[in-house]
Amino acid sequence: MQNKFTRDDLPYRVGGLLYTPALNDGVVEKIVKHDFKNLTALALCLEDSISDDSLERAEEQLKKTLTALSESSADLPLLFVRVRTADHLAKIHNLLGEAESILTGYVLPKFDLTNCDAYCQLIRKYNLGRKDRLYIMPILESKTVADIGNRVDILWSIKSHLDSVHEYILNVRVGGNDFSNMYGLRRSETQNIYQIGVIRDILVNIINVFASDFVVSGPVWEYFGTDDSMPWAEGLRKEIELDQLNGFIGKTAIHPSQLPIIYESLKVRKCDYDDASSIINWSTDGLAVAKSADGQRMNEVKCHYKWATRIMALAKIYGIREGK
Repeated sequence: MQNKFTRDDLPYRVGGLLYTPALNDGVVEKIVKHDFKNLTALALCLEDSISDDSLERAEEQLKKTLTALSESSADLPLLFVRVRTADHLAKIHNLLGEAESILTGYVLPKFDLTNCDAYCQLIRKYNLGRKDRLYIMPILESKTVADIGNRVDILWSIKSHLDSVHEYILNVRVGGNDFSNMYGLRRSETQNIYQIGVIRDILVNIINVFASDFVVSGPVWEYFGTDDSMPWAEGLRKEIELDQLNGFIGKTAIHPSQLPIIYESLKVRKCDYDDASSIINWSTDGLAVAKSADGQRMNEVKCHYKWATRIMALAKIYGIREGK
């Protein structure tokens, strides 16, 4: 099944990135048995979810988990490890050895100008002579990124570093809760992160700088439950709608119950698919503008081509849905 996807599709396949502590010794069985509905990508976390005195035990469990998954014949999600620092990445790389070959890549927390050089050097090094490319997904969530006085300059500097290793960047991610914590703020399950003005402004700046060249994933939604008709689920759907409107694709998930909602949101509306297909395969003689398939909006090749390529990639991966 994976053969139908291309390298250009891969950033869109992350979808809902489910976090689980690397200490989780039951995750192999759940993955192999497909207990996580709509799981597209999994991050085994060694950072905030692991206490300092349990880190070494979590690292050993991580190696056991990846070794067991590499020996499984089951279809696996994209697999990532969230490390703590560049030095920690180097340690985990050496610890995992052959088990690292099953990874799609690493998630890099608090990525900023203090550590980006070190991370970029390591990912170049680790891809030398490697058969399958190893990727990184930096998370923008530190105080220096939030600082209004220097934010834009810092973001452009970070982007310059990422551009130098563009082929190894799968997604750029954002830390909504980390930004909120800086100001002592927290949204309820009936609110969304775009209603927090100071956080919205940070996210808009990140999209402005990165989204033209990278897939940028939406912030984590911290509410979950067993009933997707409850306010937590409606809040997640609303925030995802605003994520997508603002240019974010996919979302970090902290609980399996969030995954079906995220997955469904990535399906493409039939009207969007029809228009995107028409734009990609434009054949109108001499004209670069035409009515949409349903006759209710305008399509312009020059203005909508990039949108259309994104729609087609998402449709190939997640499918098409009727309605709005």
